[in-house]
Amino acid sequence: MILVKAQRDELLGPLAAVSGIIERRHTLPILSNVLIERAPGALSFLATDIEIQITARSAVEPSGEARAVTVGARKLVDILRALPEGAEVTLQQQDKRLLLKAGKSRFALQTLPAEDFPRLARPGGEVARFALPQKALRRLLGLVQYAMAQQDIRYYLNGLLMVVEDKVLRLVATDGHRLAYAALALEAKLPRQEVIVPRKTVLELAKLLADTDEEVRIELSATQAAFSFGSVELVSKLVDGKFPDYTRVIPVGHKNTLAIEREVLRQALSRAAILSNEKFRGVRLVLTDGSLRVVSSNAEQEEAEETLDVRYQGDALDIGFNVNYLLDALNNVAGSEVQCSFGDSSSSALLVFPSESEFKYVVMPMRI
Repeated sequence: MILVKAQRDELLGPLAAVSGIIERRHTLPILSNVLIERAPGALSFLATDIEIQITARSAVEPSGEARAVTVGARKLVDILRALPEGAEVTLQQQDKRLLLKAGKSRFALQTLPAEDFPRLARPGGEVARFALPQKALRRLLGLVQYAMAQQDIRYYLNGLLMVVEDKVLRLVATDGHRLAYAALALEAKLPRQEVIVPRKTVLELAKLLADTDEEVRIELSATQAAFSFGSVELVSKLVDGKFPDYTRVIPVGHKNTLAIEREVLRQALSRAAILSNEKFRGVRLVLTDGSLRVVSSNAEQEEAEETLDVRYQGDALDIGFNVNYLLDALNNVAGSEVQCSFGDSSSSALLVFPSESEFKYVVMPMRI
């Protein structure tokens, strides 16, 4: 029985959008599959890893009664990518296999019962609903996502704090050594909702969002976050935990302030990083009136030093940082200038960018 006839790209586009969350090895074989569903006039693809679920609709409008089949996602993606652009593709169910025909090519893939495919149940309770342009959320995620922890035993750090309250959306990420904060004004006034979105969800969402003014509709509940945009719906479970109080981490009143061109500082740190210790990645910033020295060394007794003329009139200061943490902010936040505020050599530093008034980046010092 024919499931659908379509151009290659009408199938490959939505299939590629959902297959990114599929792990290569699963204890449940069906989680390696994608669920293809045909409803009257609609064709959709659904993938899940039990924690995240992504659905993407195809532009093709098939005829016929409702049908569903699950098939190995990566094999289907690889076959479609290997076919010529513009190829006419037919998907056909035959016994427990899915036949794919295109020109003189023919592939037979194993299937598993569609009724066994797991789906995330939608939650009850209070839900905060709001919308914003896709490019606004994509930009906001780009400002903070690099500061998320990876496989930290403090599992609540392996994700992104998303807070809506009144007319503001706040995103916060931290790995315990640095913290990135960004905020955006919303049109709708909302009740407070605070959730931790898992790291994998954040990375997948940032990949799928387009740089467009088209809306992304967001629903936040106590146990789930849902993002709908274009032909895609991404639903994710949340991290169950208490995120640190970020308001206590962001320093206030540091009087030693350095203003410098972002690109000048970025390039100086990139050069110093070459000779920094490979394990600890430390650099020293030595500040005196009108001068910044960037100094690094490694276990082979190699050293790098660079002196920059800067606008600085605070206390003389010698402070060490992980160079990667500084470069992460300078690489991900646009703008011609960065302002760095310091307390003393044992206090965290605050980086702000005049081009991003609602962004703050805090980085802890290190002993070098």
